Formats: sequence, C-alpha cells, structure tokens
Amino acid sequence: MSDAAPVTAQVRVRRPIGAKLVGIISTLLLLSLGAITLLVSVMVSADVRITAEDNNFTLNLRSSAEAETALKAVRDEALLLLDTLELLEPYPERARAASALFFAHNPGVAAIAGADSLVNEAFFRDSGQIDRFIDAERAALEQSRAGETLLRNGTPFFGLPLLALFFPREDGPRVALFSPEALAGTFGAGTNLSFLVNDRGDLLIHPDNSLTAAGTNMAADPFVRMMRESGEANLQTRYTGEDGREYLGAFRKLSLANAAVVTTAEYAVIFEGTSATTRRNLFLSGAVLCSSVLFIWFFSKTISAPLKNLAAAAERIKNGEFEQKLTARGKDEIGLLTERFTEMGRGLAERERLRDSFGRFTNKTVAERAMRGELALGGEAKHVTVFFSDIRSFTAISEKLEPAEVVEFLNDYMTRMVDCVEKTGGVVDKFIGDAIMAVWGAPVSAGSPARDALNCVKTALMMRSVLYQFNRGRGGDKMPVIRIGCGINTGDVVAGQIGSSRRMEYTVIGDAVNLASRTEALNKPLGTDILVTENTFALIGKYLVAKEMPPVTVKGKKKPVRMFAVISLRGAEGAARKPATLAELRRILGIPVPEMDKVDVNAKERKYKIQGG
Repeated sequence: MSDAAPVTAQVRVRRPIGAKLVGIISTLLLLSLGAITLLVSVMVSADVRITAEDNNFTLNLRSSAEAETALKAVRDEALLLLDTLELLEPYPERARAASALFFAHNPGVAAIAGADSLVNEAFFRDSGQIDRFIDAERAALEQSRAGETLLRNGTPFFGLPLLALFFPREDGPRVALFSPEALAGTFGAGTNLSFLVNDRGDLLIHPDNSLTAAGTNMAADPFVRMMRESGEANLQTRYTGEDGREYLGAFRKLSLANAAVVTTAEYAVIFEGTSATTRRNLFLSGAVLCSSVLFIWFFSKTISAPLKNLAAAAERIKNGEFEQKLTARGKDEIGLLTERFTEMGRGLAERERLRDSFGRFTNKTVAERAMRGELALGGEAKHVTVFFSDIRSFTAISEKLEPAEVVEFLNDYMTRMVDCVEKTGGVVDKFIGDAIMAVWGAPVSAGSPARDALNCVKTALMMRSVLYQFNRGRGGDKMPVIRIGCGINTGDVVAGQIGSSRRMEYTVIGDAVNLASRTEALNKPLGTDILVTENTFALIGKYLVAKEMPPVTVKGKKKPVRMFAVISLRGAEGAARKPATLAELRRILGIPVPEMDKVDVNAKERKYKIQGG
C-alpha cells in the first residue's frame, strides 16, 4: 500500500496484526467447527445410545426367552419320560425302548438322575460319576426336594459342557444333565455380550467356554451383584465395571431355575463409530483451520507491511523527521491513511518551524503551552519565585565596544545564562537590556513553592560558576571581566497573557516582582552577587549557607525586609571548593567590601534605605 524511506530503527510490535487475524479467524473457525462437531456428535450419540439401549434390551429379552424355553423343554421332556417309564414299569423292554427313543430324540440330554439314573451312553458309560456329582450338589438336591428348581454348572466336574437342572417331583427330586450347546448361538459375543448365571452367581453359559469350564463365579461383578440384590424382574441401566469402564447392562430373571440372563455392552464399543466420525470431523476441521491460517497469514501481510511502513515513518517523526515521502498504492482505508499521514507530517513540520521561530522570541515552554491552548486566558494567581539579574556597569562596558561587538557579547552571555535557567525548569520572562527576568512556578511548577525557590537559587549559583569560567582569560576594554547581581523573591503574583490585541506576552506582575527587582539592585551597595528575601529564605533557608544582611526598608512596605546573601548550598547540594564565608566569596569573585555607613542606595528614587549595620 505504501513505500517509505529505509527504517533506521527496528519497529517492534508485540502483537502483530497477522497474529491477531490468525487468532480471531482461528477462534471463529474453532468455535463454529467445534459447535457443529459437538452438535453432530451429541445428536448422533443420542441416536446411537437409544438404538444401543433398544438392541441391548431386545437381545436380553430374546436370550432369556430362549433360555427359559430350553430349560422348560428339558424339564418337561424329563418329566414326560419319567411319567412314561412309570406307566411302562410292568413292561421292562418297552421302558428301555422308550428311554432309548427319548435320548435319540434329545441328543443334548446326558442323563436324568434321582432315585435311579437314566444315562445317555453318548455321554456316560455308567452312572457312578453322576452319583458323585449329585452328592457334591446335595444342597441343591435338598432345595429341589423343598419344591425349588435350580440350575448348576456341571462342566468343571464332568470336564464336559453340561448343565444340571434340579427340579422337584412327587416321588423325589430329579436332576437333568444336558448340554448348553443348543443355546450357545443365543449367547454369542459381539457388541452385546449375554451370559447366564444362577442364584449363586455361577457362570452357566458364556461365549467364552473357558470361563464356564473354570467354574467362574460372577457374584463380585457390579451388575450381577445389582441384579441379585434387585427386586426387579428385569432392568437396564448404565454402570461401571470392575475394570473401570462404562457399560450398558440389562438383566431378566427367569421364571424357572432361579437364574437370570445378563446382557452387557461397553460404551466405548457402542460409540466407536460415533467416535470415529468425530475424529474424522476433527481432522477435517484441523485441515480447514491450517488452510485458513496460511491464507489469513499471507493476506495479513498486505495489511501489516504498509502499516509497518507507517509505524516506521511515525518513529522517524517522533525523532524529529517530519517530512515523510509515503506513496499510497491502494484506494482502501490504508491508502487513505497513508495520504493523511503524509499531510500530517507536512503539518507537523510547519508547526515545528513555527514553534522553533516562536520559541526564539519567547520561552519555549510558554510557546508550547500556548500552541496547545494550555495557558489560561487572562490572569491567574500563582505563588512563584521571581529572579532578576543584571550586569554591573554595563553602560560603561558597552561604550568601549562597537555595536556589533555589544550584540555578540550579549548573545554569548545570554546564551550561557538562559541555559542555566532552563536546566532547572525556570522560564525566562523577558530580557531588559542586559538584565534577565525569570520565574519558577509559572506556568509550570516543580511541585511545591519550596522546590521552585530552591531551583531558582541553584540557577543563580550555576550562573555564578558559569560566569567565573567565562571570565577566565578576560580583561581589558574589549574583553572586560563581567560581574552580575541576582535578586530573588518568593510571593504571590498574577500570571497570564498581557498586552494588546495585536501583541501579547506571558508574564507575571505584582509586588513580589517589584521586590525581586529592588533586591537585585541591592547587591552593588551590599557587596554581594546573590540576595534572597526573607520570603524565599523562610522556604529554603535550611539548604543554604547564607549571611543575613542589614534589613532594608522598601518603599510601600511598613516593616523592613530582611535580606540574605547566598554563599553556597549545604552538604551534598553544594559543589567541591565552595566558599564558606561571605568574605571568601568576595575574594574569589573580586567584589570590593563596602563601607555600610557610607552607602547611598539610589538616593534619587529613595526606594530603600539600609537600617544600620
């Protein structure tokens, strides 16, 4: 969008636009794709859950119905055989034929035992092992004698897949041993797992034959325990298995043999398809996100590059290079911004030229505040410290110099003195020939009247030191030694823009200004170079090494004003080799010691007189 001059300093950006755009677009995409994925997952998961629950419950009902039918068939066929044999008891041959015919039609039945045993020779050659099994399950046999029908696992005992159905009969309980293979298909393994348990929790039928062969007991399984403790005939619920996984479980208690069919399905398996779909959606979302990030990143360069050029130009403007050559290459907002930025640079350059020119004729601080409209119209009350300085015998000095030499000398002198004022935050109010008037506390303050007063005194001491260096090597008519007097007073003034509608200046007026001017004039008769009034001394006297001079009666003042000659600053505030006494100061600066009783201070105007001393 824009071209700029080479960047002189690296413009550092903590949060680039490209990163922000990538973050925003990525967030929006993540939220939208995430919401869609979540919505689809929730809806599909809800459908899958309902379907899984229906299938699990239906499978459990079917398996329990088939198991119940098979058990009833075994019991009824056995009872029918026993009744038939009882009728054929007078006909032994027919009874044996009926028994053989029964086992031929029911090959899964291994034996029917009780008072006597009928054995299917395809399973057993004799009934001895059967008798031992019945002795081992004597408790079940007794329960059957009491009228209960029970089911026990005979596989661990016989080494063959056999179940034992204990059922009552008028002449005593009977046991039907039969193979569960006919039901194996009903209890197949898959997403849904069905198995048959008895009243003790023994595993009777399970897709994993090794578990039934080992005589596994499921009483500790959370769902089997729930089934045994529940008074419900059938139930389906969600539970946590011994392995910590979530399962969907359903059971139905059989009306026969005090057994139950349990059907379970692991939730992870149920929702495996949904999870796979969700993963595919996430992968697709990630691909879309990566593509979008790359696109947005490269697109952001068309915005960030011209903005970086503008930022670099702003950095150069900050360093004072206001004229910038920027070329708008587009008709969008950035192109418009580039044009306005260039115009702004030209405006700032013009303003800087104006400020620089304006600042040469008045104080730069005042000029800047005036340009910003921060100076109050009219006057405002301020508590300030006013400073006056004047070159001693300037008229006599200027008479020995050419006009150009006078101007050159004054410019050199004023430059050094004004630099001292500005270093401490003072404001040069005006130049009155060779005199300087400065103010601390207006239009800006260092924070308190005491700090303003101390800064003013520091300036006067700085002027003393600068002038001492300035005078080295000077002497004669063309390079005279310069001595000055400084008067300082603190008090209330009116500060504001004063003048006519055509020409105005920022200044301070008031009795405090007049007293500062008159204080400056006292330096010559008192043989001092820096005098402060009692008003200033009351604020910062503890920082000064000073000598009190004779009090002065000032015109318009009822009481004499105490005056103090500043020798130096105390402690760390003072510089090395500082004078300790007024006599030492006069010797260093070459100030003659006055005879106080012969002093006539401004006899013409009679603005003040010295009171004794």
